[in-house]
Amino acid sequence: MIDLKAHIRLSLGYFLLAAILGVVLRSFHSVEIPVNYRFIVHAHSHIALLGWVYMALTTMIYKLYLENEGLEKKYRFIFWFTQATLLGMLCTFPFQGYALFSIIFSTLFLFASYGFMWIFIRNAPNALKKTNSYKCIKWALWYMVISSIGPWALGAIMTTLGAGSIWYRIAIYFYLHFQYNGWMLMALIGLFFWIMEQHKIGMSNTIFKRFFWSINLGIVLSFFLSILWIKPQVTLYVISGFGALLQLVAFGILMVHFIKLKKKREDLFSSFQMRLLQIIAVVVSVKIGLQLLTAFPYFANLASIILDFTIGYLHWTFLGVISIPLFLFLDYFKLLRISKSALNIYLLGFLLTEVLIFYKGIVQWQRLSLFDAYFEVLAIASILIALALLFLLMANLMRKKSAD
Repeated sequence: MIDLKAHIRLSLGYFLLAAILGVVLRSFHSVEIPVNYRFIVHAHSHIALLGWVYMALTTMIYKLYLENEGLEKKYRFIFWFTQATLLGMLCTFPFQGYALFSIIFSTLFLFASYGFMWIFIRNAPNALKKTNSYKCIKWALWYMVISSIGPWALGAIMTTLGAGSIWYRIAIYFYLHFQYNGWMLMALIGLFFWIMEQHKIGMSNTIFKRFFWSINLGIVLSFFLSILWIKPQVTLYVISGFGALLQLVAFGILMVHFIKLKKKREDLFSSFQMRLLQIIAVVVSVKIGLQLLTAFPYFANLASIILDFTIGYLHWTFLGVISIPLFLFLDYFKLLRISKSALNIYLLGFLLTEVLIFYKGIVQWQRLSLFDAYFEVLAIASILIALALLFLLMANLMRKKSAD
């Protein structure tokens, strides 16, 4: 039997490493650090997305759909192959950035992710393939594959047009959009539906179809929000804004359905998990609000000029919209014990860093001055996130040791 809890602890370890690299990045203005800033950015982002989120999601998908299908050997091979690529990226990106060996390991990771998708679609039980949760997760994995068009295109763009080309930036945003809003978001929604289905709480076909097509069309169309900085024709502003609206509609359908469950909600989640759901509703609402705002030309241009607004949005999405639901589901499926104290420290660090990042953007926008020791405070706030993850990891390791 595969120890899936160990896999999740490892993914949390990657998250901790990414957080430590984040502290290093935010200490550059205060301390002289003999490393290349951009190289550390590459390592930080890859380990966060691929080490933490990808591993956590695929582990849960395996547990729910494939654990009883006699696939241990295939899953172990893909798992360890994936670990080799992650360690390769961890050992190459900080020292060479995007270069031969880091590109090789990144490419091998893509093949590993394709392998996982192939195993899932080929081997998921036929009974589960009829469920709404399966449909969401299948589409999530397709978005994961679609997002990889971005990295594949980067090589050709760098060779022919160079890193200064607008297509280089578009390829990166394409990858990030379909990772965050496609693969990760749809997989999380699929896990939510799975829980409801296990408690015999369904959604009518009519309502699900409205939700499903709203969210998917919204994901595709809202990609154009990522390229409004090139100041395209008005049509693209309308299309991208419509995509953001569709995501709002889909989220509203999901929320109304869940609210109508009333007493049944108590059977689904504990009081602690319900608190997490409330937090998730807030962070998702803010995310969608920011998306709608950037559909307007003035704010789209502002987001492209002031990098801190883009960084703040991406971190809000990763640390809030994606990571907090991961904590919820890992706790629900008993793969990771989430303590209230560690969560509170994490949320404090998350909110403080977001406020400080957006504050810096506003300062630049309004041509004001930063308060003294801004960068030191930002680094300290980032340390809170790393400490929270360290406490989580140590608590779960101690829990395992006491169980043994």
